[in-house]
Amino acid sequence: MTNPERAADPAARRISRRWPVISGLSALALTALLGLVVVVRANGVALEVDTEWMGEIIEHRSPVWEIPSLFMNALGGGLFGVLVVPLAIILVIVLFKRPWAAGYYLVATVLSAGGVQLLKQVFGRARPEDMLVVSDFGSFPSGHVANAATMAVCLAIIFPRFWVALAGAAYTIVMLLSRTYLGAHWLTDTIGGLLLGAGVAIVLWAPVAAKLDGERELAARRRLERQRQKEARS
Repeated sequence: MTNPERAADPAARRISRRWPVISGLSALALTALLGLVVVVRANGVALEVDTEWMGEIIEHRSPVWEIPSLFMNALGGGLFGVLVVPLAIILVIVLFKRPWAAGYYLVATVLSAGGVQLLKQVFGRARPEDMLVVSDFGSFPSGHVANAATMAVCLAIIFPRFWVALAGAAYTIVMLLSRTYLGAHWLTDTIGGLLLGAGVAIVLWAPVAAKLDGERELAARRRLERQRQKEARS
């Protein structure tokens, strides 16, 4: 049996395409709405929640927090974060013989990054003044956080294990905190990035849910068969 959908759990084959699409599109709509609020309604001026959060960040800055924040900045941005990390993850997924999962992750990553750049150009929000790093144009939404959220949600779907979801959530939160700590983004920028990244991953998951589940089942069967053959030889 090589057809992933035929190997999928009946629940995965019958899964409603409505709720994931609705929830994903809702996250994307909320991202756009948040952008309208912080950029259009506020005329580009930082919201009170942004200024209060940034004030607390600046007050508590120290080398202890700056070093890990700079590490997260390098890990989630530039060619390393946008190209090297995603390609490494895709390679690992391919090695697990999960081509549908690899394609899903690739498309989600590309669309998430493209969505970020589109919204940056549309809203053109100015970045905070007290920045500790050099960043490109546009503060809303955070590309680092969107990338982290996309990766976290995609991997939690591809490898549905509690520790994968927990690690992804922790990584995304740390990335969110590091972006505001470095002054590269307002708090609402990072929330927008989170909503965008998660929304893209969920919307794209809906139409391939059965295929991903079937691939996972086939991979489990192959592992079991190899284990049996190993035991038989021994």
